[in-house]
Formats: sequence, C-alpha cells, structure tokens
Amino acid sequence: MHHFHYVSHTLFCEEVPLSKIAEEVGTPCYVYSHATLVHHFRVFDGAFSSVEHHTCFAVKANSNIAILSLFGSMGAGMDIVSGGELYRARKAGIPAKKIVYSGVGKSIQEIDYALSEGILMFNIESFEELERINERARELGLRAPIALRVNPDVDPKTHPYISTGMKKNKFGIDMKFALEAYEVAKKLDYIEIVGVDCHIGSQLTDVAPFVEAIGKIRELVNELRRRNIDIRYVDIGGGLGITYDREEPPHPMEYAEAVLNAMRGLNCCFILEPGRVIVGNAGILLTKVLYTKKTPTKKFVIVDAAMNDLIRPSLYNAFHAIWPVHLDPSKEEEVVDVVGPICESGDFLARERPLQIQAYGDLLAVMSAGAYGFSMSSNYNSRPRAAEVLVRGRDYEIIRERESWKDLIQLERIPKWINL
Repeated sequence: MHHFHYVSHTLFCEEVPLSKIAEEVGTPCYVYSHATLVHHFRVFDGAFSSVEHHTCFAVKANSNIAILSLFGSMGAGMDIVSGGELYRARKAGIPAKKIVYSGVGKSIQEIDYALSEGILMFNIESFEELERINERARELGLRAPIALRVNPDVDPKTHPYISTGMKKNKFGIDMKFALEAYEVAKKLDYIEIVGVDCHIGSQLTDVAPFVEAIGKIRELVNELRRRNIDIRYVDIGGGLGITYDREEPPHPMEYAEAVLNAMRGLNCCFILEPGRVIVGNAGILLTKVLYTKKTPTKKFVIVDAAMNDLIRPSLYNAFHAIWPVHLDPSKEEEVVDVVGPICESGDFLARERPLQIQAYGDLLAVMSAGAYGFSMSSNYNSRPRAAEVLVRGRDYEIIRERESWKDLIQLERIPKWINL
C-alpha cells in the first residue's frame, strides 16, 4: 500500500502533484509519503503488540534524519551499522537505549562512541570483535551489553548479494561455534551478555526461512539458559520483502504470526529490524526526460537520474516500476531502455521496458525507491546528489537540499606544491 496515485491522469503523492514538486524543487529528487511511512510502521509494529518488543528501524535503508525522527516519534528504535548512523540516530532524537549496533567492521572510534552513548547492545560478529569491545569497555570503565550474531546457515532464497545467513557469508558466528563464543564472552569482565542476534538476508518473500532460522535460535537460547547464561533479548533481524514487480511477500501480520509461533514460550524481549518493508514503497525517484535516442536495435529514453542516484538496477539487476507523471491515453507504448547520463554501460534504471512514448521534459516516477535509494547514492561522475522531499497531505518540505557543484569540492584541497 502507498499513497502515490493518479488524479485526472496526473500522478500525485498524497494530495500534491509530482509535477509541482518537479517544477519547484527540480529533478532528480526523492519524494516520500508521510502517510505511507506512518501506516507501514504502525502496521508492522502493531503486528507484534502482543509481546514485549522493540521495532528498531534499519537506518541503512533510509538514513534521512527527518524520517528517523518521524519513526522515533512513534516509538521506534534504530538498527545501525556505523558510527555515522549512530550520529544520525542521536541527532534525530532517538534514545541511545533504543539503538542496536550491528556490522562486521566496527572501528575503535565507533566502539568508543557507542559505549559512551550507552546503546542498548552490540551485535557481535566475531571472536576478535568480542575481545576488542571488551578491551575498549575496560579502557572506558564501562561494561558492554552484547548479543552474538549467530549465522544459522539458512538459505533465504533471495539475491546472493543480500543473503547474510549462510556459511559462505561474511556475517555472524557459525552456529556450531556459538556456544563456545558465549562461554568465552561469559568470562570477560567488561562484557554483559544480554541477547542473541540473527539476520538471514533482505527482500525475503516467504516466511519459511525465517521460521527455520528461528527454530535454531530457539534451541540455542534454551541451551544458553541451561548453562546459566541469561538471555533477555532475541534479535531476529529484518529482511521482510516488498512488492517491486510481481512478488507476493507475506503481510506483516502473517510474518508476525509465524515468528511468534516459532518463538512461543521463550519469555524474552524481541528486537525487530525492519527497513525496506517500512520505507521501500513509501518513496519514489522523480526524474525528467532529457533525450530519446534510436539505434538499429534499441530505443533509449535518457533521463536526468542515473545509477549514482539509484544503483539498485545496476548492482542487483533490480526491478523498479516506472510510471509517467502525466498519462496520455492517446499515446502508445514502446519498449525502451531508461538510462541516465553516467558514462557507464551499466547506467540504467530499466531495460526492455514497455513505456508510454516519451519526449523531452516529460516526467517519470521510479517507484519503490524509498529503501536503498538515496542512502546508496554517490557523486560518481561528479554529479550532485538529489534533493529529498517529504509530503504530508497538501504540504511538502525539502528534508535534504540538493547538492551544488560547490558542495562537491568543499572538502578537497590542492597542495601548495602543485603550481599551475
């Protein structure tokens, strides 16, 4: 469900025509629906209302502080994977005790920052990281609350780049070493064991892999308790998918029912880390046609958005629906590649896609771009990053200004010994 819809052949976000945003803000830009964000969060969080839980939004999916603050106002915590994401979350007003820190490569600076802030817990990914965090906690005179991220070797049946819970993935501690790791952690003076963590992948459209992974986690928790290791939190990660094309992911209520049945009787607080399922379909990338081009074998629609703005199609061959902002019933469709200005053959937003005939100045909406869109964008080809806009009813606000060419070189310096 989302709040992008046509009114008299013009595409609106809630009650604002996208053509108005394009005219006043420019293109390319990201546009998010406040109503969709709120609805998706409430539906997901509400699905777990029968148990003690923390819904910790995955900041990597969309890290704009306005959106983080919006979720925080509804009680959300945050799942972070870097010091920068921790800084964003705190600036957005998220209490440190609602923040969990995942990721395989936490630096000393990042560990010290998180310890000093007093986060809820670190999700530990290796024996060496466990020892490093113990050392840093000792240096700071603190105890580090931790969960071990366990790799259950479950195939999530998703794109291999976003699979995280199999033996060949870099994430987590292999299940067969988990008990040993907890026994090591138990003996460390500056470590406080509080939980178990598991995350198997992203864009999952079937509950079965979740249930399989949770079954293994349940056995681990029970064994840890038999060894007098108190587990208060079970972090089951995120990964619930959305509809980009023809996918039929489970509704959050179906997902919650399966998860809670698998975890029944564990008597702990659940931590959930949704990202894409909350923000994915709440945002679009608005772009303008610059040129059309025909070759003997192809028709190209060249737009002002590119792989630096939305890399998912180039990186994952991901599908994003593309809707004309102005529908013209008299126009026929043609099969085209929608491409950007980047000097790479991999710079495309869609390939072999039926699309209403386009001309210079026409506007297109690249749908389902609210997750891993702007947050994965770059300045490749020295392109300023796009603006971000949040729409609420009839109003909208720019929540990130468009970068300028001056911004591109703001942090760069020419050495004095280079003489022109």
